[in-house]
Amino acid sequence: MEQLLLLIFLPLAGAIVTAFAGKSAKIVSTIFSVVSLGLALVMACNFIPNASTQFEVNLPWIADLGINFHAGIDGISMLVVLLTNLLVPIIILSSYNHEYKNPAAFYALILFMQCGLLLVFTALDAFLFYIGWEAALIPIYFICAIWGGKDRIRINMKFFVYTIAGSLFMLMGIIYLYLQNPSHNFDIQAFYALNLDSAQQGWIFWAFFIAFAIKMPIFPFHTWQPDTYTAAPAQGTMLLSGIMLKMGIYGVIRWLLPIVPAGVHDWGQVVIILSIIGIIYASLIAFTQKNAKRLVAYSSIAHVGLISAGIFAFNQQGMQGAMVQMLSHGINVVGLFFVLDIIFARVKTNKIEELGGIAKVAPQLALTFLIIVLGTVALPGTNGFIGEFLLLMGVYNYGIWATAIAGLTIIFGAVYMLRMYQNVMLGETNSLTITFTDIKGTEKLVLYTICALIIVLGVYPKPVLHLTEASVQHLLEQVNQKLNTVN
Repeated sequence: MEQLLLLIFLPLAGAIVTAFAGKSAKIVSTIFSVVSLGLALVMACNFIPNASTQFEVNLPWIADLGINFHAGIDGISMLVVLLTNLLVPIIILSSYNHEYKNPAAFYALILFMQCGLLLVFTALDAFLFYIGWEAALIPIYFICAIWGGKDRIRINMKFFVYTIAGSLFMLMGIIYLYLQNPSHNFDIQAFYALNLDSAQQGWIFWAFFIAFAIKMPIFPFHTWQPDTYTAAPAQGTMLLSGIMLKMGIYGVIRWLLPIVPAGVHDWGQVVIILSIIGIIYASLIAFTQKNAKRLVAYSSIAHVGLISAGIFAFNQQGMQGAMVQMLSHGINVVGLFFVLDIIFARVKTNKIEELGGIAKVAPQLALTFLIIVLGTVALPGTNGFIGEFLLLMGVYNYGIWATAIAGLTIIFGAVYMLRMYQNVMLGETNSLTITFTDIKGTEKLVLYTICALIIVLGVYPKPVLHLTEASVQHLLEQVNQKLNTVN
């Protein structure tokens, strides 16, 4: 119990200390994030990979309303807890060559967001889950609004309105489930046990799904994403793409599927169709992008569309593929945005047509970028391959037509990502890139770490699959059993 409380609130303590650390904020936040990663790794080593919930905390909070501070970790949540605690120190290290105005506030907000994310990924009480959901939004809004690029206020207002609107739908769903619960509490198992009819499950499904779909994002709820990713500071984009969108995927798996299986059964095909439309749409738009950062943003929409389709295919392969791909996507997309941040810091542009020849003057950057790109396009032997393979197998088990269309994401992705790499890294240098300098210091540390993870997880994915397998199997059995009861 103490371990989980420490895991959740250590980043919050770090945020408070960092806020008063002045010029030392960068170092202080790094120390807290690394300690959090160490604690997460210790918990992972002590975790038994079965279907049980471990490190559980269940303390009275607002007793009159049946609200407890109830949190715990199973195989599914352990994966995203590890991802969160892995990426936060990497993201902080990636900022070391930047000088931000008011760095204490900047790094404190990152750690505060980490606390909110960990609440989301461990909450076993719907009210606590909602608190974490909103708590993670506040710091990223200010990170993007204060340190973002041109037109950041308008873009962030759109992002904020989208996410708040989705959250309100989810809040209505949570309140309705609370009122239907004879025990009058927000406990996740009590919500799982509710016997709702198909009509009730249908509207609860959409109340939750809209909130999760906006966060992921899934077509047509994606329109806030490209502008926000582009205008946000690099570290804000990494937080959004690497970790925050996983909140939506996790919410679907942890809350949507087990609570309203009949709603998923009735509307799942619609979601798969939307996901596949998103894959094709985002891939085609990516082909037309002149800005490398926007290209990666649309690439992310396509990859998340495949994850969504795999989840709603509702079988072991699709669900396991979603687990692996959540981890792989988080690592790869942070690597991509960091490389683009390095390029922008040196030549002040991410416009593809203005770049070229960087490999000649920065071979180490070119090599690490190539490894990250190959992981993104799911080359066998990289971390992206096993996840996409399982996702496509899961979608194939759902329907051949869906696989034939969804599989285009691999072909399209390989074309636009490799073409982008070719135009940015290869060819002759120009007046902008001739003086380009290679990576050094923390840039090497971050990129070498990411590349090592891409290769190790690609060659040996068994620990990740073993971590989540029992929990995924238990979830599927639980949902199928409840679905049979409803029918």
